[in-house]
Amino acid sequence: MIKIYIVGVSCVGKSTIGKLLAEKTDFAFYDFDDEIEKYFGKPIEYIKEDYTFPYSFREATRVVLHDLLNKKENAVIASIPSGFRDNYLREYKKSSKVSGNTFISIHLTDKPENILRRITFYDKESILLDIKLNDREKELYLKEIKKEIIFFKRFNSRADYEFCVDKLTLDKIPGKLIEFLIEKNDELNQYF
Repeated sequence: MIKIYIVGVSCVGKSTIGKLLAEKTDFAFYDFDDEIEKYFGKPIEYIKEDYTFPYSFREATRVVLHDLLNKKENAVIASIPSGFRDNYLREYKKSSKVSGNTFISIHLTDKPENILRRITFYDKESILLDIKLNDREKELYLKEIKKEIIFFKRFNSRADYEFCVDKLTLDKIPGKLIEFLIEKNDELNQYF
């Protein structure tokens, strides 16, 4: 079995691209946020409120990642921005050593301006909000996106591969990503 674990900052396209990649390869698809909510039976913002520190939240939700990484099927897993921090990184390494599965991690990247165009907002119930940003808000969010990219780079650089989606249309990304992975590791050809 193969597990493709996609990490990256918020709104870089992990879930959308992960779903398309899973469809193209006939793999199962899992969104880590969604799976956390299913496991705990409530929206992620409420789960986070149960923990004083983000580290404690990651420790508590580590069991969800363990379950995903050890499923007996080929799968694409769209992680969360902290997908390679402390508890999650340890779980990824531990599962990859004992499961007998092939693990591939991909750090998905894009230009901050492209990420800003895809930015989405959710309420505490995990319901998508229709928010249009004014120019000043766009400027502020662009700064935040750049900070997030810098902050998470030190964790996400632990991925096996980095793949930039800038200048690629959404329909082309899964095919280009498969070509990229096979080029990096021709043993993957058997899975695709």
